[in-house]
Amino acid sequence: MSRPMEEDTNGGKTEEEEFNTGPLSVLMMSVKNNTQVLINCRNNRKLLGRVRAFDRHCNMVLENVREMWTEVPKTGKGKKKALPVNKDRFISKMFLRGDSVIIVLRNPK
Repeated sequence: MSRPMEEDTNGGKTEEEEFNTGPLSVLMMSVKNNTQVLINCRNNRKLLGRVRAFDRHCNMVLENVREMWTEVPKTGKGKKKALPVNKDRFISKMFLRGDSVIIVLRNPK
């Protein structure tokens, strides 16, 4: 037998109430207001984009994403180490799996 949706293990709050007031409210506000978020990922890349949808695991559908990272170019033998190079690319739509998310920042300026 399933429980009614209103009951939850979070002191009686529904999932929607949790999304509006809890830590996931950052994602909820981005969906509602169409604002950008900055996401640090486990692969040392950063994603700047708009959240279209998300779930409790921080899986997200993102739009207009700018992915940013740094690379150290390979050098030949005997040459000194090259300086890191900032790189980025644009992704119009993507699905981000929640286990790769480290931190989500709202409305970076």
